[in-house]
Amino acid sequence: MRIVNLIENTPGAEGCVPAHGLAFYVETAAHRILVDAGPSDETLRNAERLGVDLRMVDVAILSHGHYDHSGGLLAFAELNPTAAIYMQRSAGGEYYAFDGPEKGYRYIGIEKSILSLRQVRLLDGDTRIDDEIAVFTMERRNHPLPSTNKRIMKKEGEGYVQDDFVHEQSLYVRCAGASAVISGCAHSGVLNILDEFVRKFGRENLPQVVVSGFHLMRKTGYDGTDIREQEEIARRLMDYPCRFYTCHCTGVEPFARMKEIMGERLEYIHTGGKIDER
Repeated sequence: MRIVNLIENTPGAEGCVPAHGLAFYVETAAHRILVDAGPSDETLRNAERLGVDLRMVDVAILSHGHYDHSGGLLAFAELNPTAAIYMQRSAGGEYYAFDGPEKGYRYIGIEKSILSLRQVRLLDGDTRIDDEIAVFTMERRNHPLPSTNKRIMKKEGEGYVQDDFVHEQSLYVRCAGASAVISGCAHSGVLNILDEFVRKFGRENLPQVVVSGFHLMRKTGYDGTDIREQEEIARRLMDYPCRFYTCHCTGVEPFARMKEIMGERLEYIHTGGKIDER
C-alpha cells in the first residue's frame, strides 16, 4: 500500500503547492483511491508533479462536507468521469464557521453542484465497498469532541446549531500485508474514531497506520486547557498499537507537543509526503 499526501497546509515536496485543505492518494494492488480533493484544482496539479495519475483512480472518498476537502472534486470529476465518489448524504448540508460577532457566519460547505455529478454515491452510514475497502461513521462517542469544533455550525431553518458531524466518515483499507484508517479532520475525535473502529471491526483488526488531522489547531494561540487536551489525546493514542501520521488541522505546535509524548509513533506528513506499507 502506498499513501501520498497530495496537498495540505505545510510545504514538503519540491514544486508542490501547500494550501489549507487535505487530499490523499492511496494505491493498493486492487485500487487507486482518492481521499478528499483539497480546496481547489491545485490538488490535481500537485498530483501531476508527484507522478500520480488521477485518471487511474477508481474510487474517491469525501471524508466530510467541508470546502477544504471537496474544492478539487469538480476538477477531478472532469479529469476522471468514471470514478465513483462516495460521500455521506448529509455531506451536502449547510455548514458554517462562526468567525466572531463582527464577521458572523461563513459558509464552509461543499459546492452544491458536486451533488449533481453522475458518479456521486450518497451513503447513509457504514458501507463496505468491497473486500478491500469500507467506510464507517460514528454511532457512539466515549470521549469529548475536539474543543476547536465549537465554532463549526450547521444551519437549521433561520438559525445555527452546533455541527454534530454525522456527515463525517473514515476509510478503512485492508489489503495483503497492509492496513490503514484514513480520516480527514477527525472532527468526531480521533479517539472516538478508533473506539468505533474497534467496536465495528474488532481490536484484532486495528490498522498498522492511522492517517488523519486531529483538528486541534487554533489561530489565536493555545491556553492551558488546549495544552492539556492535546497531551491527553497523545497519551491515549499510545494505547493503540498503530503508527500515526497527522497533518492539516492538527497544527504545528500541537503536533510538536504530542510528538514529545508519542515519539516515533507520531509523524507529520507534509504536502507531497509518502507512506509505504508492505
